[in-house]
Amino acid sequence: MESTSLIAETASRLLRHHCDPQTLNNAAGTTWQGPAWAAMEQAGLPLAWVPEDLGGAGVGLEEGFGLIGLAGRYALALPLTETLLAGWLLARGRIAPPPGALTCAPTRQGDKVVMASAGTVSGRLRAVPFAEGAQHLALIAEREDGSRPAIALVALADVRLAPGRSIAGDALNTVNLEAVRPIKSEMAPVGFAAKDLLAMGAAARAMQMSGALAAILEIAVAYANERVAFARPIGKFQAVQHNLARLAGETAAAMAAAGSAAEALASAYAAPAGATPPPSESLADALFLEVAAAKIRVGEAAGVGAGIAHQVLGAIGFTREHVLHRFTQRLWAWRDDFDNESAWAVRLGALIAARGSDGLWPLLASR
Repeated sequence: MESTSLIAETASRLLRHHCDPQTLNNAAGTTWQGPAWAAMEQAGLPLAWVPEDLGGAGVGLEEGFGLIGLAGRYALALPLTETLLAGWLLARGRIAPPPGALTCAPTRQGDKVVMASAGTVSGRLRAVPFAEGAQHLALIAEREDGSRPAIALVALADVRLAPGRSIAGDALNTVNLEAVRPIKSEMAPVGFAAKDLLAMGAAARAMQMSGALAAILEIAVAYANERVAFARPIGKFQAVQHNLARLAGETAAAMAAAGSAAEALASAYAAPAGATPPPSESLADALFLEVAAAKIRVGEAAGVGAGIAHQVLGAIGFTREHVLHRFTQRLWAWRDDFDNESAWAVRLGALIAARGSDGLWPLLASR
């Protein structure tokens, strides 16, 4: 508990000092990013999920998810979450991550990288966040011979990147690997696959979105109490109060769903790095239910919540001078990362259908 509090306090102080959304909104360019990232690295935040013997801080998953939620509250335009995920993936293979910004892949179901018998990796990966600007890519690759997958660390200087930006303006690239030799690769733990990274990424984005929703709720409430129309604050009007209540409800639901998924993953991966959750079908289904429900529900809340916030603020919320767009644009972008709610809903529906009518209630009641 003491370490959790220390991490939260450190991260909050650094983000408040280097990444205040209104300050960044008024600043020209990206000169703030270098000092902000250096401060985070000095505090050990990007590699918080990496065990100490591999050069990280050895922080538990639950504390790391709290850090990700805090980053969402600041609409952080830096690859902190991606580096955390990449470090976590590399730790599964007992690979020490290099310094600097990292990203990870695959981030879409159906994308895959194949490792040849010669040890090189090839494949095409869509929508890899912050690939442009990061130094290394952590990935999980299927083996050509069908044996256990590999976890690999690749230098992004050795791959071809297609330029791309998310709706928020952050780097979002297609990565093409053509017989690239990894810096290092190791066999993945038994039962570990690309779907596990996808689940961790989806839960991380759910936490970021819940943090951003909490921030836009504060922004909308503050504005409604300050903006005067017809001689009284607009927050006194019933229609505005109703919208703010809806926004508060969506935010609470998002935080509950994201927190529940984070707790489930933290419990499942409580074993030392290199281990995986017990290969129990019921546990795997329950874990999938948590993650899918979080990505679906938080994604829906992001859409509704962003719309309400812009309704309350009116035209000013769309201007470059106001901070709201920093949050809402990232909410819209994060909905699609690690698959959107529609893709997760299809997979969740398939799981429920496969279990049959008698299997639904035991699955729900197990949480």
